[in-house]
Amino acid sequence: MGFELVVWDDPAIDWRRFGAVLVRTTWDYQDKLPAFLAWARSVAAVTRLFNPVAVVEWNTHKHYLRQLAAHGVPLAATRWLARGERVRVADLMAASGWHEGFLKPCVGATARETLRFPATVHGIAAAQAHVDRLLPHEDLMLQPFLSQVLSRGEWSAIFVDGVITHCVRKIPVAGDYRVQDDFGAKDERYEPTPAERQLAMRTMAVVQAVGGPCPGADGRPLLYGRADFLWGDDGGCVLTELELVEPSLFFRHAAAAATALTAALVRRL
Repeated sequence: MGFELVVWDDPAIDWRRFGAVLVRTTWDYQDKLPAFLAWARSVAAVTRLFNPVAVVEWNTHKHYLRQLAAHGVPLAATRWLARGERVRVADLMAASGWHEGFLKPCVGATARETLRFPATVHGIAAAQAHVDRLLPHEDLMLQPFLSQVLSRGEWSAIFVDGVITHCVRKIPVAGDYRVQDDFGAKDERYEPTPAERQLAMRTMAVVQAVGGPCPGADGRPLLYGRADFLWGDDGGCVLTELELVEPSLFFRHAAAAATALTAALVRRL
């Protein structure tokens, strides 16, 4: 059994000749989401796509977080800003009582178009300009800035076939909130507390149960996934992202997890 590394939007690829397609590092999809979703549907029509196309469609827009929150998964407080809506950031921040805010698109990757801002005159003005530029074209999220990321970073649980294979902690450079290595952040193996591990497992259990992203008629867990969490000032954790399409799985910290993913994929063929 062999494999090939190919680019998702290469028009020369005949996807019918593959027994399965495993999405891995399609890190440009956020800039051309309609084309990416059309590609996923076309591939799923001729071979097996992992994760399934229903999961890809569900997980590429952060409104999925609203569904998880409705089933008890803890999130940061969020104001959902709909594309085309007219909003005043000053009013939203005053009503929320937040001293520092955070804006991010509902479709995004690698901290694209995120903004941390203080609830000052200049900070609000910068945030309003950010919203005025983006909101006519895409949905946004407004949240309080969780300052623990500056010192503790973000931690992630990596799942293969429904089981946590390993966890990592991503630590930004001093003064930055971005935890991607594109911005100089470091990552290391992380051992979550029992409560943190239970939260990660419960989050993935909710994903399996909510209906829209169900893994398929066979009832198997999703082949792979990553759940990202931030710490709040109270020490508890909130889910920030659920990565089921194209996550970095940090195999450099757990080579056995790569073997587990390969074995799980083979079992499905």
